[in-house]
Amino acid sequence: MAKTIDYYFSPMSPWTYLGHRRFTDLLARYGTSVNVKPVDYGRIFPASGGLPLKQRAPQRQAYRLVELRRWRERLGIPLTLEPKFFPYATDAATLLIIAADQVAGAQRAMELAGAIMTACWAEERNCADPQTLSQIAAAAGLDAAALRSREAQARAAYERYTQDALDAQVFGAPSYVVDGEIFWGQDRLEFLERALQR
Repeated sequence: MAKTIDYYFSPMSPWTYLGHRRFTDLLARYGTSVNVKPVDYGRIFPASGGLPLKQRAPQRQAYRLVELRRWRERLGIPLTLEPKFFPYATDAATLLIIAADQVAGAQRAMELAGAIMTACWAEERNCADPQTLSQIAAAAGLDAAALRSREAQARAAYERYTQDALDAQVFGAPSYVVDGEIFWGQDRLEFLERALQR
């Protein structure tokens, strides 16, 4: 029987960006369905001992840039280490992704999430700006105004997904949960694939 993966992430996470295409390919390869669940790490970090980037020790911040550079080179993916519009307020982007899932399904939501992450990390666009998000949505074949009309439903789901993540013991982005098992980080996709083969 095909498995379903709960995909917990933030559209602002560079690690989610680095793994998103490979994760999407994995879903297709195994005929696996996905529950697209962007969540509020502003709530998850305090509950799990995590810290926002700017509050981390200097050596941790410096090493993060080293690792991003390594993964960028390893994967051959365009990534600006310190993009102009980072960090940014993610609510507008997150709600748009959730609404896309509600209206058009998981595949379209995954496409929109990927486009938003690419806009931030490869194109240095402001993904907190409604006009920018509208342009990204239109390029993905989605009507941002129609999606925004579902803000109440999307926000309710956002709250629910964040609570789901807390209940599942999720603490970082991206996290892939299958059969109750957490795989944290795009560098754990190999282990996730092994779980799908079981």
